[in-house]
Amino acid sequence: MLSAAAVAWQFTRRDPERWEKGTLRAIALAFFALAAYVVASAALTLIARIEVQHSPVGIALTALSVVVMPFLSAAERAAGRELESATAVADSKQTLICAYLSVAVLGGLVLNSLFGWWWADAIAGLVIAGFAVREGVEAWRGDACATAVGMVLEEQEPPVTHPQNAFDGTRDTTWLPELEAQREEQDLRDPWS
Repeated sequence: MLSAAAVAWQFTRRDPERWEKGTLRAIALAFFALAAYVVASAALTLIARIEVQHSPVGIALTALSVVVMPFLSAAERAAGRELESATAVADSKQTLICAYLSVAVLGGLVLNSLFGWWWADAIAGLVIAGFAVREGVEAWRGDACATAVGMVLEEQEPPVTHPQNAFDGTRDTTWLPELEAQREEQDLRDPWS
């Protein structure tokens, strides 16, 4: 929730790009808080040998979460790429980690019900907490999900600012094909230039 709130707050600002670094730091803190909670919960479960309690409604809600969260994460990631927002892409990764946690909980409930493995979802939670810490470090540093989207997406190159738009900072790349055509035409006229 914290990372989604941070992204929503960022996009209510007049200049969202100006707030990107601070928002990424808030998302990193959300990753760290999630990891700390999962580790504490798993440690308590393992040390106190707490068996997972389950109900049909809880299993159904967890299964629904397993189905819905990956689609929500993908939609968030697509929107982040479209908006060229590293914070939205980073938040989509937190949504995906929540989906993984739902899988771990569901798996733990099933393994506990079938085999009496009360510790299964705690162990899976610890593994997922490791991923959450890694994503938090990347967001804090500005690596991977936290860099400019053009650098995040390896198949794209960073946008180039058109000279006419250099003063207002916009990224209009619609002129690139026209410029390439002009250069090609010039090369045909004077191959030595």
